Amino acid sequence: MSAAQTASELLCRYYALFNAGDRESFLSLLAEDVAHDINQGGCEKGVENFRKFLARMDRCYREQVEDLVVMSHPDGTRAAAEFYIRGEYLTTDEGLPEAAGQKYWLRVGAFFEIRDGRIARVTNYYNLQEWLQQVGA
Repeated sequence: MSAAQTASELLCRYYALFNAGDRESFLSLLAEDVAHDINQGGCEKGVENFRKFLARMDRCYREQVEDLVVMSHPDGTRAAAEFYIRGEYLTTDEGLPEAAGQKYWLRVGAFFEIRDGRIARVTNYYNLQEWLQQVGA
């Protein structure tokens, strides 16, 4: 199997575990020092910070990845994904409009660095203004 195929399979597993809600297996795919670039936010480092981020997300949102497309560099060190996120806004997230079970569907782009078979960087992008419009802000 090529390095690009291995990277693509890693990302497919990452999103399958996300959709399954298997957070511990999901987190096991990350390098201990993973850098997580949050959409229109800062960069958090480390698996424990990612765990806290996921806990907040799971409390405030119910989301599923759909129509996943994965692309990877031939050397397997970088990859990208494009997908739609189908979600429901469950509980008000700090600094955002009040949650009332609003449903949303957004296109998302994600970029990854891969090191030693694990995800070392995750950068997510989506249109926050579109999300705000969909939740009625």
